[in-house]
Amino acid sequence: MNFIFSFFIAFSLGVLMFPVLIKVLTKYKFTDSPGGRKIHKTFVPSMGGIAIFAATAVALSIWAWQTPIPDIRYLLGAIALMFFVGLRDDMVELKATHKLAGQLVAVLLVVVVSDIRIKDWHGFLGVEELNLYFSYAFSAFVILALTNAFNLIDGLDGLAGTIATVVFSCLGAWFLVQGFESYALLSFTFLGAILAFLFFNWHPAKIFMGDTGSLTLGFSMGALVIAFMETNAALPEGTFLRFTPTFTAGITLMLFPLYDMARVFARRIRRGQGPMTPDKSHVHHFLMRMGLRHDQVALILGITQISFLLLIFLMKDLSDHVALPIISGLVLLMGFRLDQVTLRYVKKKVRKAPKVLSKNQAFKKRQAQAIITSKELNENKINLN
Repeated sequence: MNFIFSFFIAFSLGVLMFPVLIKVLTKYKFTDSPGGRKIHKTFVPSMGGIAIFAATAVALSIWAWQTPIPDIRYLLGAIALMFFVGLRDDMVELKATHKLAGQLVAVLLVVVVSDIRIKDWHGFLGVEELNLYFSYAFSAFVILALTNAFNLIDGLDGLAGTIATVVFSCLGAWFLVQGFESYALLSFTFLGAILAFLFFNWHPAKIFMGDTGSLTLGFSMGALVIAFMETNAALPEGTFLRFTPTFTAGITLMLFPLYDMARVFARRIRRGQGPMTPDKSHVHHFLMRMGLRHDQVALILGITQISFLLLIFLMKDLSDHVALPIISGLVLLMGFRLDQVTLRYVKKKVRKAPKVLSKNQAFKKRQAQAIITSKELNENKINLN
């Protein structure tokens, strides 16, 4: 029952804290400015991750002592470190190398000290147990990739919060069913704080989570996904909700952030740009070009994420060699279809729009009609008094 109480405390604290945080951030001008690649049109407070982290930390401090947490104490420390990396970047932008260095320290706390790492590929691609140092390196890479993939999708009202809600709900429920109380407690506590955040981040957003929130949540989900993969693989055959395609199940939990990151990186590299060059090639940008609102895009992508999780549940007895190609093929097909539909919509919109030349001619005509010479004004019999 502790996870229920912790969930409600985190949610309640978040609901109380966000209005205060919004006023404080607005007063001291910690806001996200419109323009450029930004979709929003007004100044909106950022750093909503402060309240997410604070609500989660307070709730855990109240209820975690009743739950055996030695296995996650280093994870909690790493999450706190990642929070401060994001906070520092939001307040005064960090150099990419400094930001990565801070993330690496947090990742090493999880992978090396807490020993939350991918130790085995369980026969995927013919690989079983991994070499210790390769396991450290591969696990660190995976957590960094998941952290920054989630950070990249935080560009639309309600989107990052919706995806985080889906992921933490599934992880919390699974850990609870399998008896991993500490992981379940952490998942449900974060879930409560995120739901409170969504009240204020849903379109039109009153606050954004910023790197303070996206890095913290992305990192936490990345670590918990790896914990899920390893604990799932260790379960005996025939255990309820044991997934045979362990690797694919872990990927599916963070499928949308991973696909979006791979997609934008591939498009940028193909255009001869650096993979981190900012642009408007994210999936949510394409959906918005089709005339959809922020909330509609967030719901569509959230439902899509849930659909793939249901699909992997139906394939839980298949191997990774079968499940992963099916998931990958469907994702690529949907991405290709999205590009086609968006391009067709944009072309149709351009055809219907007035031509630039006709606009100029109409403007010149209106301008000519509006010109009144001084002679005409003098000859006009109107009362000028």
